Amino acid sequence: MRNAMRIWFLVMVVVLAGQLSFAQSGVATDVKNAEIQGVAQSDLTSVLNDRALRVVDIEGKYNVGVGVVHRSKTTGADSSSGIEHSDITEVYHVMSGSGTLVTGGVIEDARPAKPEAVKVVGPSMSGDKARGGVSREIGPGDVVIIPPNMPHWFSRINAEMVYLVVRVDPKKVLAPVETKK
Repeated sequence: MRNAMRIWFLVMVVVLAGQLSFAQSGVATDVKNAEIQGVAQSDLTSVLNDRALRVVDIEGKYNVGVGVVHRSKTTGADSSSGIEHSDITEVYHVMSGSGTLVTGGVIEDARPAKPEAVKVVGPSMSGDKARGGVSREIGPGDVVIIPPNMPHWFSRINAEMVYLVVRVDPKKVLAPVETKK
């Protein structure tokens, strides 16, 4: 687990260094493991099964969001509902479960995402008929980086999947998150 977290941290440093200039001053933000695990082990009932834990303004230049996502096991036919985010890069770090993630391809019936989705992931297009793309099996410890405007979806989830998501938001489109103090 510690090695997976180290790899995840290094990937995030590379992603941020490649896309954004780091500020030399400011305040660091902690997201404690207890909070992450509390959400990971909870029964998320939101429309997206996606709970934003923090959206941090980095000195007025960009935002970074951190959240936890639950995906239920799929049964029967593979899913083809896809989404693409206009302005953010997402980094998934799988905590538990496994499935088939598809990236690329097209969403044939793309339409603006529902307002409740936009609040969590920013302006996006979604649809029920995603086709093509590159499929890969992912599971605990895996990290996937999904750039803006790339269709993505899970065609199959073998066991309930929980993943930490970091959203790099250079256009500051993510909604603020109130935190408990």
